Amino acid sequence: MSTAPPTTTDEAPRPPAPASSPSRWAPLRPLVLRLHFYAGLLVAPFLLIAAATGFLYACSYQAEKLLYSHELTVPVGPTEVPVSEQVAAARKAHPEGTVSAVRPAPAADATTRVLLTGVPGVDPGHTLAVFVDPYTGTVRGALEQYGTSGALPLRTWIDEFHRDLHLGDPGRLYSELAASWLWVIAGGGLVLWFSRRRALRKVRGTSGRRRTLGLHGSVGVWAAAGFVFLSATGLTWSTYAGANIAELRTSLGQATPEVSAAAAGGEHAGHGAGAGTGGDAAHGVGLDTVLAAARAQDLSDPVEIVPPADADSAYVVKQIQRSWPEKQDAVAVDPATGQVTDVLRFDDYPLLAKLSRWGIDLHSGSLFGIVNQIALALLALALVLLILWGYRMWWQRGRGSAFGRPIPRGAWAQVSPYVLVPALAATAVLGYFVPLLGIPLAAFIAVDIVLGEIAHRRERRA
Repeated sequence: MSTAPPTTTDEAPRPPAPASSPSRWAPLRPLVLRLHFYAGLLVAPFLLIAAATGFLYACSYQAEKLLYSHELTVPVGPTEVPVSEQVAAARKAHPEGTVSAVRPAPAADATTRVLLTGVPGVDPGHTLAVFVDPYTGTVRGALEQYGTSGALPLRTWIDEFHRDLHLGDPGRLYSELAASWLWVIAGGGLVLWFSRRRALRKVRGTSGRRRTLGLHGSVGVWAAAGFVFLSATGLTWSTYAGANIAELRTSLGQATPEVSAAAAGGEHAGHGAGAGTGGDAAHGVGLDTVLAAARAQDLSDPVEIVPPADADSAYVVKQIQRSWPEKQDAVAVDPATGQVTDVLRFDDYPLLAKLSRWGIDLHSGSLFGIVNQIALALLALALVLLILWGYRMWWQRGRGSAFGRPIPRGAWAQVSPYVLVPALAATAVLGYFVPLLGIPLAAFIAVDIVLGEIAHRRERRA
């Protein structure tokens, strides 16, 4: 009868490792997963529209240069005619309306823009830009223009579609809803991705729902920082959250300053730099002297000259370069003497005002030119793919009658009060300042509670 060899110490069975106590944060994962599911399912259509129109807007800069090349560019000539003569040529061709601003040619091959307001047939919020050859004074055309970036009809149409679907103020709710939830969905996706086991993150060699999940998670991780940035900067000029942000900046002394447009000895100070109703723009010393005074203060191209708003106001000359490095200096020039009465440097802006300027310009694709626009286009495409993969996972998750079933309820009951109460308080505060996040979130919770109670009562009856 043979006997088994003695068991050595190394081969002796080891006692089972004690079970690690679950982290108080662990029960939050199912909550994040459920929120990510509902937000992705219900907010994704708005995000899809924002992503598609954002992609078009990123491409519109280069399309605008091609489509309006005749108005925007000219052959380089030997000498430029005075700005006042260029404005006179524009007024001769277009005597309607009043001159609200003049943008001298910013480059050797660029045209001068004379901006007119109150022109019949032009949207009251837009201007008519008359393009003048700075070397000959010939008018090369006129196009409707919108905003400080000088968007022409193509980019204006896409911009308004992206912002409000051409529905005006009510339509802006869609874009604010998308911006309010984008960072939540991106942040939730990051938490879910990094809380998964590394072996489950693979894409290569997988198929079905697991492959879709891998693609969704991998692309989402790489693009998450960009989504959070787009969400934050998009909220800065939204209707409700944007107003709260502006109020907060003002209370902290971080509002964007403006150069004083009061003429020397004038009774009225503080006119906005953008307000100009100067008719033919010929006031006092004239445009050429005013531009020379601004040049003496190191205001290089591109600049915009705004005529005095009334008899007590000064000319305002401000730099309008939104690409890096930003040029945002501004001066006020007395129309009677041609003397500079106020100077505002971008270097003197409060920190939050600078960050807001940089953030908006980066969001809109002007800060780093074509590189910026390509990055935005790639982010938009990534968001479109993520949404499509998300809906595909929803489809693949279905089993029989439980098509697209969500994550089971009840996870919140497992969360420690020390975690749940502060999280709820922070969510309530955030929802107050970002109402298009707070209101839908409250609606999600209310509907989920009602559905859960209905399901619970059915189970009890069964």
